[in-house]
Amino acid sequence: MIGSVANGASRRKLHPEPVSVTNSTIRATAHRISPYVRQTPVFLLEKGAFGLDGQIYLKMEFLQHGGSFKVRGAFNRMLRAKLPPAGVVAASGGNHGIGVAYAARRLGCRAEIFVPELTPPAKLSVLRSYGADVRVGGAGYADALAFSKLRVAETKAIAVHAYDDPDVISGQGTIGLEIEEQIPDPDTILVAVGGGGLVSGIAAWFGKKVKVVAVEPQNCPTLFEALRAGKPVEVKTGGVASDSLGAKRFGDFCFPIAAKYVDRTLLVTDEQILAAQRVLWRELRLAVEPGGACAFAALLSGVYQPSKRERIVVILCGANTDLTRLELVTRGTTMRQDEKH
Repeated sequence: MIGSVANGASRRKLHPEPVSVTNSTIRATAHRISPYVRQTPVFLLEKGAFGLDGQIYLKMEFLQHGGSFKVRGAFNRMLRAKLPPAGVVAASGGNHGIGVAYAARRLGCRAEIFVPELTPPAKLSVLRSYGADVRVGGAGYADALAFSKLRVAETKAIAVHAYDDPDVISGQGTIGLEIEEQIPDPDTILVAVGGGGLVSGIAAWFGKKVKVVAVEPQNCPTLFEALRAGKPVEVKTGGVASDSLGAKRFGDFCFPIAAKYVDRTLLVTDEQILAAQRVLWRELRLAVEPGGACAFAALLSGVYQPSKRERIVVILCGANTDLTRLELVTRGTTMRQDEKH
């Protein structure tokens, strides 16, 4: 096992109460965004598939509009705001920007998206296909966020944060509601983590009823380090999943929720992520990006070891990958993300 932090009661005493993201707010969000998003399917793996114990369900959130879960939070934030003529501004490693651009097109408003230089060409192409004004600059997500804040101050557009906003968290939490409706009595949910919107939304829905386990790349350990420090702290980011999971700091709104409800956080290596991406494509013909394969990597590698009767849901959260790059991954010759750019 690369690393884990269990979320103990003594550490939780340091945290403020979570923001008001509750079952009722998530249920209201689901009703609000239902005309605009898909209920994504779940797929039960064959018993003993890949040598894994337990009943393993894959939540196919990569089949969502825009190729990731991000449209859920984007629609909720935008539907609850009074959109000005300047429209919306967002900073993103790619997937959030795609979600915002898709939502803006559906709602008939302008979208300006700031992305860092490491954003893969496949994601830039999708962004532009949705009609967004795309601004590329800076080494990572934090730089894009800084540029976007300047633009919001200049234009008075509505900012749609990638993860650290209660409306966005509630939107991502609707995945938890769907899982509860689709799968009888799940025991454990494995969730990939970047800035924290997805894991905190799902944890807010389930509370202590279900074990929510966060999975992070070893090279982007925002929640892992936040739990060790007792508060969000800046971390260095890089590696194969940094375009989607490369937030430098876990969200301030997200942290109290995760601190209270997430069972533990696990770290996986780039090699384990790529191996999971390879298996999903070779064996199941599921084309997911590295960040989308992160949660499955914990299971496939043995970093998370299920019991024989455990019902586990693995969220496959993103599919915006370059097919040429996926072919390289399948052949075992892929370059690291930071080598490619």
